[in-house]
Amino acid sequence: MFVLIPGAGTDPRIFDATIAALADLGHEAVAPPLPLSDERATPSDHADAVASAVQDRGDLVVVGQSLGAFSAALVPARIPVARLLLLAPMIPRPGETAGEWWESTGHPEAIADLLQRHGQMRDWGPEAMQEVFLHDVDMEVARANERYSGAPGAGMFSEPWPLEAWPEVPTGVLAPRDDRLFPLAFQRRVAHERLDVEVHVMPGGHLPMLGRPRELARRLVRPTEARSVT
Repeated sequence: MFVLIPGAGTDPRIFDATIAALADLGHEAVAPPLPLSDERATPSDHADAVASAVQDRGDLVVVGQSLGAFSAALVPARIPVARLLLLAPMIPRPGETAGEWWESTGHPEAIADLLQRHGQMRDWGPEAMQEVFLHDVDMEVARANERYSGAPGAGMFSEPWPLEAWPEVPTGVLAPRDDRLFPLAFQRRVAHERLDVEVHVMPGGHLPMLGRPRELARRLVRPTEARSVT
């Protein structure tokens, strides 16, 4: 079974189309509710919510998208997990907060052109959000999913990642080729430095659950079919 955890401030129902596509492929998937209304909720709290909702239900593949990787990688400390799959992820290091992650990975340099045009990320308006996050998402799909988008609470960025080492669970990284928030070269470097793994590549931008849910479902089932792109 696939367990899907979205990125910063996003309601898990953003995965509805992907869950339906996985069902068509013969796979069960869930996107458990998260404590999004609690400003103090941390990645550990999100991992607790996921573990409580899923419990031990056989071979679990936990998928963490973007900031959701901070929580997804904590789930194996709570319940048995067969595999971790990180999608367009923020890959944490022990003791690092999500607030520190941006500078420690060199992210500002990776998107210097965007920052020059639109200013700091906290100041991005609708034009920047469209360019960075929704450039490959159908307008009707984007409008239908607006209700699932919200600002993350401060707790998600203030908790030092609590594990002493990465969990001993097979881990893969799936990166959208046209992700403008985490460009492919940046994602490859961080995945190599932090996990020593090769990135598998799929089409699309930072939100493939909206832009390419059926393609995403196929790549979750068979992630190694995603071919490297030079």
